[in-house]
Amino acid sequence: MISNNTHSTLVLEDGAQLAYEVLGSHHIESQEPIVLIGGMSSLRGDWERLAASLAVKRPVLLFDHRGMGDSTLSPGKEEVITMESLARDLLFLLCTLGWRRLSLCGFSMGGVVTQQLLFLPYLSSNPTQLPFHVTHVLLTGTLCSVLRDPRFGLRVDTSVPDRPRTYEEKKEIARPTLEATFDPRWMADTTNTQRFDWWLNRMISGRPTHVILMQGRALNRFTFDGFHDKLPKDMQFLIIHGKEDKIVPSYCGEEILQRIPWAKTVKVGQSPGEIPSLDFGHIWFEYFDIQVWYDVVNEFLKEGEARTPPGGYIARL
Repeated sequence: MISNNTHSTLVLEDGAQLAYEVLGSHHIESQEPIVLIGGMSSLRGDWERLAASLAVKRPVLLFDHRGMGDSTLSPGKEEVITMESLARDLLFLLCTLGWRRLSLCGFSMGGVVTQQLLFLPYLSSNPTQLPFHVTHVLLTGTLCSVLRDPRFGLRVDTSVPDRPRTYEEKKEIARPTLEATFDPRWMADTTNTQRFDWWLNRMISGRPTHVILMQGRALNRFTFDGFHDKLPKDMQFLIIHGKEDKIVPSYCGEEILQRIPWAKTVKVGQSPGEIPSLDFGHIWFEYFDIQVWYDVVNEFLKEGEARTPPGGYIARL
């Protein structure tokens, strides 16, 4: 395990390296950790504001999927990315950390990876028990079956330039994709301009197109039929999905609710744990004050909360 000032690197069984970091690690002995699992093309730093707020009270695990950001693909062989391989990457990381109880928050493709992780014990080929207890799961802006609707999805520019692109050219290519992750009202609000520019500057590095395309192919080849019924009924689920999501349509969240009928949806209201409106786009955690989402997550994690015995959290960092 290689460590530096910003992240640690775990070498996976096939030689790929997974970059990760644990914020709020000083809470590891007293609070249940939460794992933030990013979507297609995402980097761990995309969670910046939500992760920092949650880490005030609990450990927060962030990581880059293989081939993205500071993580690498496996050396010396042709890579094939699947939802199962991404889930097993995460399983290897969690086993290394040694946590006994934890919560998961999967966003977009990360929500598919989250479900795949929970289904590993029930696979017909190479079933794998999870050596930890997942208490709470947030499935956000995600889906439980392959999206076939051509009106939605993440558009990736696959053109090959005849010369290296300039910094500004890269930004202009990334701009339409990023704009689609928000809604027109958010984009028109000048108070969001600085935040949009922050995202745009982040979009042009650390996100290799060929890896994003492999992730996209994997998202078109998974099937979860018959698995949701096997999930423990005491596992708490919360669905967060904006009505203005133009990447993963809101009816995908409704399908998850059909498959997990005991799941809850985030409520609209003014109390802690509720949100002002469901009128938000794909990157849900960029809407409203971050305190709103901090309360949503923490109020949800209190539900069905069981006392953890001393030493219930083990960290091998």
